[in-house]
Amino acid sequence: MRVPELYKRPGWQRFFAGMMFGAIISWLIFLFTYGTFQEKQVTLLRSQQHHMDSLKEQITLYREDLHKLNEDNKQRLLIQSVDVHLVNREQYKIPEPDTLKFEDQVKEDISEVITKDIESVYKTKELLKRTVENKEYTIREKAYRAKVTELTIYTKLSLEVRISFAE
Repeated sequence: MRVPELYKRPGWQRFFAGMMFGAIISWLIFLFTYGTFQEKQVTLLRSQQHHMDSLKEQITLYREDLHKLNEDNKQRLLIQSVDVHLVNREQYKIPEPDTLKFEDQVKEDISEVITKDIESVYKTKELLKRTVENKEYTIREKAYRAKVTELTIYTKLSLEVRISFAE
């Protein structure tokens, strides 16, 4: 069997030529639309990349500013409250109301440190200890001396106090 000779028939020749021209034209249209679409995508990606770079720069600037502000605030922290705890009240059998009075007296003695910055309070911590230790406190007509065993300085000044009879 033999393939028919199509080159002698003009109808078939026009059909195949039309298919070739149609394929070429459709390929050109595809390339044009794909190219314009890709061009839009590239410009969109470039603009987004530029926007991301500017946002990253802003973030680094904000982080640096925040870090500087945090450092400044750490240096400017203030004492907001004073907490006193009597360690050996069971040894002297001091009742709870008298313990609270004693703690209030100590708080009153060192109340001037409230609203002062932590750094200055830390520099004068020995003065704070002496202020508490050099005073005699009276509980139920008995004189006591206080000894600061622990002093914690942060936004809350905490004192642990041990008492003994005054000489």
